[in-house]
Amino acid sequence: MTRFFLPLLFLASSLPTVAAAGLFDETRNTTTFFSFDEVSIPFTQNLRLEMRKPEKHSSNPVVARGPDGSVDDWAVQFYGSIIRDPDSGKYKAWYCAVSKEERANKNAIGPSAIWRVAYAESDDGISWTKPNLGLVESQGSRENNLCQMDPHLGILNLKVLYEPDDPNPEHRYKMGAHVWTPKSATRRNGTLAPFVSADGKSWKLLVEAAEPVEGELAEKDTVIPPLHFEPVGGLYKWDGLYHLSGQNAIMTARPYHGRVSRTFVSPDFLHWSEESAIQAVRTHQHVLLGPGKSREGEQTHEGISVWNRGNVLVGISGMWHGTPEWKDLTIDLGFVVSNDGIRFREPMEEWTFLHRGNDGDWDQGGLLQGQGFENIGEKTFVYYGAWDPRNWEQSPPRGGIGIAQLPRDRFGDLIPDETTKGPGDYQMEETVCSFMTKSFETAGNGETLFLNASGLSNDARIRIEVLDHRMNPVPGFSGKSAAVITKPGFQTPVIFGEQSALNALPERVRLRVTFRGAERTGARFHALYLR
Repeated sequence: MTRFFLPLLFLASSLPTVAAAGLFDETRNTTTFFSFDEVSIPFTQNLRLEMRKPEKHSSNPVVARGPDGSVDDWAVQFYGSIIRDPDSGKYKAWYCAVSKEERANKNAIGPSAIWRVAYAESDDGISWTKPNLGLVESQGSRENNLCQMDPHLGILNLKVLYEPDDPNPEHRYKMGAHVWTPKSATRRNGTLAPFVSADGKSWKLLVEAAEPVEGELAEKDTVIPPLHFEPVGGLYKWDGLYHLSGQNAIMTARPYHGRVSRTFVSPDFLHWSEESAIQAVRTHQHVLLGPGKSREGEQTHEGISVWNRGNVLVGISGMWHGTPEWKDLTIDLGFVVSNDGIRFREPMEEWTFLHRGNDGDWDQGGLLQGQGFENIGEKTFVYYGAWDPRNWEQSPPRGGIGIAQLPRDRFGDLIPDETTKGPGDYQMEETVCSFMTKSFETAGNGETLFLNASGLSNDARIRIEVLDHRMNPVPGFSGKSAAVITKPGFQTPVIFGEQSALNALPERVRLRVTFRGAERTGARFHALYLR
């Protein structure tokens, strides 16, 4: 039996609205059918998918490096997180910061220890401030936005989850941190350090650990197997388990070339699996290039940053364009989706979601996936960072946080395609442009449907009817009672006859969506929400 479960971080009986636009929060207690999700929408006829590329915000970078003498004047590295506090409505950001002064003294301080966690906040997701937290001394002063990390470990990458219902208030915030552990006199390995916090500003390591040396975790205190793993391109909860998403290039049961995304899982954020699962492998990685070529070829980079949408996970991941020399290597961002929390796939093979900037731009050369996805008003913001790998050996100042924006939840379009209409052996007299969803369970207590679609009119209509699992029309929600939508919108209510509530339905149902009208090829389907 197929069940659309809702393993969300925020479980609420009532849904808050986005006041500025009069829109509800689609990320809470909502089953979403995205246009690009062929698992939720497996059956289509005479439709084509077009993915949308976001635009970079004119204010980028919205969080920039600080002035000389600040704790982040060398790096604002957004291997980080952005979340919206549901109580205050404030947007909170965590990122990795390095100062020029401490980097110049890294041999004395320790090359790992110079990487610190910094905090910023915003009322609108665009204009950000770096509050004076007064918690950590740096360069002789506590007047900075550094988070207190107990103990102090150098953190290159981090992701934050907020779970206000955790029975332990000291664990409401959870941070997965990429730290280092010494492997030998000349080598260090990446590994996971789990931190918890009551307020997101003062953090405590969840493991009882020895005092770090130069900001590095002793191998005996690691919580995942002691191999080189860069663990937190993403951090999310799915079906009762915490998941890391990170990268490494160690041997797998089915060998692939170079960096691949994989996940370890945990029931409690402290005890992690000994085993890992492969999450994403790009097409080119099935061809082994041989030893000594780990930098070369098309690869995934730093795991997957994830937007948990309840019954589906949306993510962005680095598209590593490898070359023999660092000076030619670049990174873009790709787009992936998962319905089981483990295996991710590209809706369109090798499609680039966001391109690196041109030379001279703040995000030239390479992009980083931070875990920041927010629907704000009529826009979807996807936050990202920058790192130019071509300058790896020179290491000039780096980073910042930028916004890639789309119309709200419009990552892709399902569009009527009438190329099969007309004369010819394989052509059709009339084309039916439609799709049918996978069957799913309903609570039967008054859920409502909302449509996210554009290009609609009286001559470009979308018709929606409810079927049972065996594809029989459900009385009251099909035939003359089927819903017909002629107005575009991000959350247009779907009305069946004179009712919007889905009551007295069979245990399992499907939705059938048909494009109608003389100008139907102008209609665009983006998403359906069952709320």
